[in-house]
Order: sequence, then C-alpha cells, then structure tokens
Amino acid sequence: MHFFKTKLLIIFLTIFLAAVIAYFWVQPEERLVSLSSLDLLKVEQSYGSAQPNRTIQGRPLTINGERYTNGLGTHAESVVRIALDGLVKRFSAKVGLDDEARGQGAAVFRVIGDERELFHSGLLKTGQPAQSVDVKLKGIRRLLLLVEPGPDGTDNTHANWVDAKFVVTGETPQTIHRSKETPLILTPKPGPKPQINSPRRLGVRPGNPVVYTIAATGQRPMHFTADPLPDGLTLDPDSGQFQGKLQQKGTYHIGLTASNALGKAQQALRIEVGETLALTPPMGWNSWNCWGCAVDQDKILASAQALVKTGLINHGWSYVNIDDCWMIKSKAKDPLVNGPARDDQGMLLVNRKFPDMTGLVKDIHTLGLKAGIYISPGPTTCQGYEGSYQHEMEDAAQFAFWGFDYLKYDWCGYRDLVENPDLDALKKPYLLMKQCLNQVPRDILYSLCQYGMGQVWQWGQAAGGNCWRTTNDIVDTWESMSEIGFSQDPYQQHAGPGHWNDPDMLVLGQVGWGLDLHPTELTPNEQYTHMSLWCLLNAPLLLGCDLTQLDELDEFTLNLLTNDEVLAVNQDPRGEPGRRLTRHGLKEVWGKTMADGSKAVGLFNRSQVVDEMTIQWQDLGLTGKQQVRDLWRQKDLGTFDTHFSAKVPRHGVVLIQIKNLRQP
Repeated sequence: MHFFKTKLLIIFLTIFLAAVIAYFWVQPEERLVSLSSLDLLKVEQSYGSAQPNRTIQGRPLTINGERYTNGLGTHAESVVRIALDGLVKRFSAKVGLDDEARGQGAAVFRVIGDERELFHSGLLKTGQPAQSVDVKLKGIRRLLLLVEPGPDGTDNTHANWVDAKFVVTGETPQTIHRSKETPLILTPKPGPKPQINSPRRLGVRPGNPVVYTIAATGQRPMHFTADPLPDGLTLDPDSGQFQGKLQQKGTYHIGLTASNALGKAQQALRIEVGETLALTPPMGWNSWNCWGCAVDQDKILASAQALVKTGLINHGWSYVNIDDCWMIKSKAKDPLVNGPARDDQGMLLVNRKFPDMTGLVKDIHTLGLKAGIYISPGPTTCQGYEGSYQHEMEDAAQFAFWGFDYLKYDWCGYRDLVENPDLDALKKPYLLMKQCLNQVPRDILYSLCQYGMGQVWQWGQAAGGNCWRTTNDIVDTWESMSEIGFSQDPYQQHAGPGHWNDPDMLVLGQVGWGLDLHPTELTPNEQYTHMSLWCLLNAPLLLGCDLTQLDELDEFTLNLLTNDEVLAVNQDPRGEPGRRLTRHGLKEVWGKTMADGSKAVGLFNRSQVVDEMTIQWQDLGLTGKQQVRDLWRQKDLGTFDTHFSAKVPRHGVVLIQIKNLRQP
C-alpha cells in the first residue's frame, strides 16, 4: 500500500513538473500583423477616410522626406479602436505628419491600453522626423491609437502611423466601433416646495409693455407676490405674470415671493428702466432646427404649449421664436405661400400657413411666454421669402403691432445687394433697423444674424444688437459643436449684460430642419458639454428641437434643460462670460466669476478617452480652503485646499461651483 501511494506521488510530481516546464519554456508561435491590414472602415476621424498604405489624400506615405510603403494615413482628430485578446505582445510603429501638408499642421500621437496611456509623442509638426513607438501589450484587452490636433486645430493634420505592426501570439486584433454611451440622467427632479428660477435682472424701455413671468418650480397651486409693486405694474397672483408699463427711467428693486401649501421661496428682482434690454441672455425656442420651412401656425402654438406642459417655462425658458418661411414667397408654386407680399400701404402679409398672426402672438403671451419673429434686411430671406429691404419702418411697426418681443435679423438675403462689403456696409442694414425699432412702442430684443462677419462682436453693441452670431450655422455633430464652442474665448471681452455673443442654437433633442426629424447626433456626454459650455459662455439658449415630444419620449433632454443650478450659470446677473483658464492638449478648463463671488468652472475633456483633470486654485486667483459643488448632480463634493481633480469622460465635462468657505 505504501509503495502504491509513493508511485502515485511520483506520477503526480512528474505531470506537475512537465506542466511547469511547458508553461515557462514552450512559447506559442509569434506572427506579425500590420495595422494597415485591419478593417479601417471603423476608424473615426474628423476629415476624410483612413487609408491603408497611403496618405489621407491617396499619396505615398512620406515623413520628413522619407518614404514608407506600409502604414495608415489618417487625419486629426482620429481614433483607431482595437480589440485584443490579452495575448498580443507588443505594438511598434513610427509616427509623424505627412509632407503633403507642406509645412503646416501639428498633432499629438497617443497609445492608450485599457484606459492607461502607454505612449505620448508630444507635439509633432510637419517636417519633423518620425518618432518611434514600441509598447508592450501583454494582458491588454482594448487599445486606442489616437491622433489629437495641436493648438491651431485640425487643418492640415495629415497624420501617419508607418511600419505599424503587432506581435501576436493569439487571436488577430480586430478594429471595433465605439461603445454606445448610456444617457445618464444627473439632474435631480425639482422638489414640491417652491423655488424661483427667474432672471434676477430685467431691462425695459420707458412706457413700453412689461413682459415677465415669474418662473418657479413646485407643487401647484402656487401664489405669487411682488413687494413693492411699482406704479404702473400689476401682478397676477396665480400665474405670476406681470402686466403694465413703467414710465420713469430708473432702477426698481422688487422682492418676489412664490408660496404653496409646503412653504415659500423668495428672490430679488431688479427692473432697470432705460434703453438696455436682455440684461441676461435670452432663453427659449426657435423653429428652424426643428421645422425649417415646414413651419406653420399650429406647430408654433403647439411648441408654446409644450414649453408650459413640460414645465420648461418654470425654469426660465420664455421665448417662442418663428424663423424663416412665415412670409409670402411671391414666385413660389405652392399656393400656401405665394401671392402678394405686401398690402397697398407696404405692410407685410403672412402666408396661408399663418392665418392669424395677431391671435397666435396673443395666445403665446397668454401662456406667460414671449414671441419672436425673423426677417432679412434684403429683398428676400435665406429661403426666398419676403424681406425688409426698403420697408424697414413698416416692418418694425408691424412686428410691434402683432406684439413680438424678439427680432432675428438675418443678413442672408442682403448678400445680392453688396459685393465684398466693407465694415460700413456690414453695419448699415443693422443700424437702420435699430433706428426703426427704437421708434415703435414695444421692447423688441434685437438679434443680429450675420455669421460673425467683420468681427461683429466688436461693433454689434454699437449697432444696437442685444446679441450677434459669432459663427456659421451649427449642426448636431461633435466637430461642429466643439469647434464653435471652444473657439469663443477671444470674443468674451465684448459681451455682457444687454449684448451677448451668440454661437448659435442648441442642437439637443429631436432636430432635423424639416419634417424628417432625428435624435441629435451628439452623444450624451457631448450634450452635457454643449449645455455646460453655452451656459459658461453666457450664450443665448435657444432650443431647436421638437418640444412636443419632450414630455413623453425624451427624459434625458429634459434633464439637460431643467437643471436650475446649471441655468443659473448662464443667467447670473453679473453677466461675466466664461473664459478659457487652462489648456493642456485636448483638456481645457473654462470658468467665470459669479455675482456672489463664487466661481463656475467647467473641466472639459475633448479627447477620445477618460482623463484625469485638475484645476489649481492659483489659476482662479483663489487661496485657502474652497467648497466644491457638482452642479449637474447638485451635490456638494467637499472642501479642498489647493486644487480639485476629477475623472472626466470622453468628450465630457465636470461642471462645478467653487466657493470660499467664508462666503455666505
């Protein structure tokens, strides 16, 4: 029996030693797999398509005069996502900017394995020698090959991964698509107790009707008061709507109260009677990004009703703006829009899709909202409908008669009147319409839409504008939104209460520019970035989505639009636009000082991977302990001595408020 046990032990030890020897000495077969042999259709990039063994423009791969026969030609910003099985031993390559960019362009190459950076090239420019990459990959399951643009942007960033290959002992690497993001809802729902969310400053002109509704969340019914209520104004205690006129110039300080069965909320309102409107950026909705020329009266009224039904009105969203295509298009074949454009007195006529403009505006006002309208200084609008050229005074009077509170004045149709306009020619039509608006008995917020020509931010205020477009039209892509939003820093010194830079409308929710609507192409994190950046910029917040679907189909979009702490950053009475504070590659920190002395700060990660980001108190001019609050989650994060750090998702943001412990 003892002999039998000994024999079994010897057999077991022999098998064990053989396994150990096999594990340590028998190597699986290695093979080389070139990057260019993988499926490159899954490569994401900002321009063009990735090319195997050729440049982005189809030429031979050449870096600093040296030609390569194998590799990947791409363009910043680009990302190659690769699934590995953990048995890929290493990745090697040379990286650089292709000579075809002719001395222009700069980019950073990065290799990320399982969210850990394995290689960083630093900033490379066209004409520099290729830099070698050699990273170990054993155990890595997900690999990212990134090309990120330098500080001057993506132009001419023709980027090459040459002689790029994997040493493989297992499965062949596979390129993959980006995983779909989960739309996390961060905004807590409003509680049943009252909370006032109205702008704290209101500008009106003497003797013109005051249009203002106290925005408040909480359980209804709710009772509103204003004390002291200036002579000339009345307040509906059930709806919170002001009516009346203030005849005397000056500043009126009013205490607002909203109360229900569970409690009451108070907020100060400062009404400034003078010549300046839009003391905070306008918030509302515009028809263009949703309906385009498919707009009609029923859609406008339904959108206004949806602002109330969804509760957006209780968070300060107040304008309902009709864009192009409400007028007559004289040469159109469509009987709904053709016909005489004006009556015998030269007054505008509406097309048959708007049978009762006066009644529509009255219905919008009855809901507690404001109404906006659109036209061009040219003979026609962008879409060929009747413009204001040589009828400016009649049109201003008509808009006031209908009761409109907002005018978007679009250069588009004026182009045929002037070739290569100089600065005086750019200003001329806007100055003329402002003179006309000054003569009508209604406050009409004046929005200059001319796409940033002639550096309008430098003269828009002098031309009477309350806001002005700084850019061409936005569309619902990361490239469009991020390039527009993050380019606004140089313009901020020209904006403030009554005069705002406008980087165009919000592309959130269901958009489509006509009847064929689709969910925005922005990912959930990109939408948080969009909303956070526009709020920090003090940009006008104008929605362009189908509001009628928000309450039933799109809880995530409602979460973006009903966070009162985030909206307060945009509506802060100090009116200081945010600025870029720091930039390290594609990681940017933007911030602004709020009226209470606190700082609103956004940590923006424009890269393709989760990244740790830090803001130092010294970059904000702060010293000592600071309390930090997450504005999207409406949650205090604690106190920090010298800095704050957070992990920020791909194309995402962490939006915080920083307050000194000594502040109230």
